Amino acid sequence: MKIVKEINTFCPKCNKHTLHIVKMYSKGAMRGTDQGSRRRARKLKGYVGKVKGQASVKKLAKRQKVLLTCKVCKYTVERVVGSRTKKRLEFAVETA
Repeated sequence: MKIVKEINTFCPKCNKHTLHIVKMYSKGAMRGTDQGSRRRARKLKGYVGKVKGQASVKKLAKRQKVLLTCKVCKYTVERVVGSRTKKRLEFAVETA
């Protein structure tokens, strides 16, 4: 799926349409010491059956996310591009 590097869209902080820089969203690294990870490790310890939270169905496609950064006020907002898609986002080369 192709997307342009700059789009003109609404900025909630400026309260008007401005030019935004489009950047790929990437998830940060997970901490192994947070509460959810500790709870899951405690449940998996020993002889156990199925643990709560295991997905029974794998989803075939991801929801592609982008970060929009306003060029005027530098405010960043997330946006989901389209619906679920198998294809990765790529930036289109602008021809002028």
